[in-house]
Amino acid sequence: MSAEELVELNNQKRDMLNQVNVSYYEDMLVYIRLSYDKSDEESEEILMELLDHLLEAQAAGKTAEEVFGNHPKHYADEICGELPKMVTKKRTLYILMSLFYFVGVSAAVYGLFDLIRYYLFNVGDDVLTINSGTAVVNTMLSLPIAFFFINGLIRYLRWSCFKQISKVLESVIFGLHGAVSFSVFFVLIYFMPTFGPSIDVPIYVTFLLGMALCLLGYLTLKAISK
Repeated sequence: MSAEELVELNNQKRDMLNQVNVSYYEDMLVYIRLSYDKSDEESEEILMELLDHLLEAQAAGKTAEEVFGNHPKHYADEICGELPKMVTKKRTLYILMSLFYFVGVSAAVYGLFDLIRYYLFNVGDDVLTINSGTAVVNTMLSLPIAFFFINGLIRYLRWSCFKQISKVLESVIFGLHGAVSFSVFFVLIYFMPTFGPSIDVPIYVTFLLGMALCLLGYLTLKAISK
């Protein structure tokens, strides 16, 4: 059975868990799936085994804590340690999707700001001068910033497993993390000196480029979901 088929079967079987057990199990599921250097198929196989074992125990009147212990993170770490490391196609697509979205949103916001500034407040010019050297350096700098953003989200999601964190606090944390990442990106662009051959393009090109990258991110997400 493929990893995708196992995920679908897992989704169906989880509906059979009671509220307490499903909360415990889903934390373990997220924690293991976010071990992104592990084999997709073997991760899903072990998650299915854990789910089947928990369903049998639940039928006997037992809770997930009685089955797997009251230290689920430690137990999940042991499981992850036994799974083989692998850079899978899905992991690669996740990285590409995140890069498309990060750079796309940044470009779209930057372009929209220029459009609003010019057409509503008559500030600036209707053309944007792009220097090839500056554009290359900005693109290269966006990669580690995007990695920081993605890696930070994954680490937070894994850390938050097995913890009771309010939705409000979680939203604040996500918002601050995103704000810091995008702010660093915009500051670097703003203070980057211009160098290299230049070309003039309409100011809407940055916005359209950002939207095109977001579309690529969406299409990559669709490819992951197949």
